[in-house]
Amino acid sequence: MRRLLLTTVTVVAFLLLTVAPSMAGNPHFSKNGSPVCTVSVSGSSVSVVCEGDLAGLGNGDLLLETTISGFSVYECQNHGGNTAPGQNRVLEGPVTAPTFIPSDAIKNGRVAFTTDPATLTAAETVSAAIAGCPATNWTGVNPVLTLTNIDLDISQAGILLFSCSASDPNGLSGTVSLTC
Repeated sequence: MRRLLLTTVTVVAFLLLTVAPSMAGNPHFSKNGSPVCTVSVSGSSVSVVCEGDLAGLGNGDLLLETTISGFSVYECQNHGGNTAPGQNRVLEGPVTAPTFIPSDAIKNGRVAFTTDPATLTAAETVSAAIAGCPATNWTGVNPVLTLTNIDLDISQAGILLFSCSASDPNGLSGTVSLTC
């Protein structure tokens, strides 16, 4: 019994000593390093790139996942080419873009990051029913896309460190600060 207890204590101590250095000691955003996202609009497409500065990291790889969503509003077009406003908000997304940062890019527990772009695109046309057109032979055209949600999850070695977000039902644009 004594030998089993000693073996168990030894194995637990070994695991704690070998696993602890690879884990983050005190992950946090450095001063003025909280994540900020830039929203770019191009036609019926919205792209989001987030930046920040992390400190207190361990030695594992980082995975940053930017997820965005929103809605589109279409004009209704009849066969004669005349248009009228659509009635429905058409949900778009969510779309997730992963960004991988290898452990060798982390220097002294710090890394400045820029995510790969997450891009949300509205279909160029939708059915009359989806757009809320007055007749079934009309088509939803000319989408106006509005971004309403940005989520950024930051994980190291498979452990979620931060879950950050911004949301506005009326739309997010320009530079957006995330709350973590």
